[in-house]
Amino acid sequence: MEVVENTLDTALDSFLDRPLFCFLGQVADGEPRISPLWYLWEDERVWIIGDTVGKSYMKRVERNSETAVAIVDFDVTTGRVEHVGMRGHATVSSLTDNRVFRLLRRYLGEEPAEWDPRFAELDGERWSFIEFTPDTVVARDQSFAPSRNQ
Repeated sequence: MEVVENTLDTALDSFLDRPLFCFLGQVADGEPRISPLWYLWEDERVWIIGDTVGKSYMKRVERNSETAVAIVDFDVTTGRVEHVGMRGHATVSSLTDNRVFRLLRRYLGEEPAEWDPRFAELDGERWSFIEFTPDTVVARDQSFAPSRNQ
């Protein structure tokens, strides 16, 4: 993984540990596609849970591994704009219980009994991971001074 640029005031791993949305960018039939998804940054990879039934982004990964991921932390009241963009390759891989739990607890909390029922138990035949391996990374702090009206 080559970090082309990093102007963040925090370590890249610390930024990627935040429970933000990632945006998975793909091309299908010559047309751009983007999917906002939950993710886990682990082992220098982005792990995304994907529903294999009726979700086209999973099929696109299988057809074309070249993908991009963008993660943005934005707060209009403070002017914080931090962005990480990655280009690389993705594959579909089997779920592992421990990694699924680590990903879901970032967004749903520590207690699976309190999670939305859709996520309580994921069927490994229906759900898989998208395993995104970045080739290049650009991390930028593009924060601004907010107006007084914010």
